[in-house]
Amino acid sequence: MSQANLPPLSIDELAAEGGTALPDKEVYSLLDLNVDLDLALDLAAPIGLAVAGNANVAAPIDAAVGANVLSDGSTAQALSDQGVAIQQGITGEALANSHQDSAIDQGEEQDPTPPPPAGGSGTDVRAQPADVAGALDGGLLNVDVNLAADLDLAAPINGAVALNANVAAPIDAAVAANLGSVGSEATAVAQQDAIIQQTIDGTAEANAEQRSDIDQ
Repeated sequence: MSQANLPPLSIDELAAEGGTALPDKEVYSLLDLNVDLDLALDLAAPIGLAVAGNANVAAPIDAAVGANVLSDGSTAQALSDQGVAIQQGITGEALANSHQDSAIDQGEEQDPTPPPPAGGSGTDVRAQPADVAGALDGGLLNVDVNLAADLDLAAPINGAVALNANVAAPIDAAVAANLGSVGSEATAVAQQDAIIQQTIDGTAEANAEQRSDIDQ
């Protein structure tokens, strides 16, 4: 007898059938994930720095500007004359001494065994449900992760800088311009005489000493 010729179920047969309602789709999850993250960070960065410098800086500036903008029959002249005599002398010492002694103890008493998940052991094994509906309680896969990370970071830095410098920058400039004008004359003359004598007689010394005892 084919399925098309099967007799329909009677009212008594339908009443004898049993069924279980499925949970709502929006509250059912195939994956149950529980992550417990515990981070303990110890950061230490002692820094020792010493800077010493001897410097002579000279920057004489002479400038002249003349301009004609949208002018007719005008003359713009710019004249800049500069005479510079610079003598710089440094006699001495630039010393930078940096001494650093760091004793860092970041040891902590940590339990080497991470705590078990809420389910008890490291593996979550669910008991067999007593009925069919209980098999759908929770997710099909339960994952409990317990991560404990302890980081000890130490970066002791020690530096020393010593500098002797002579800097001279005499600047002489002259600018003349005619813009949008007819029959105009623009003249710019810049003359500079610079005599610079720089002498450094000394020692630039930088010493850095570091001793770090780090216990992590």
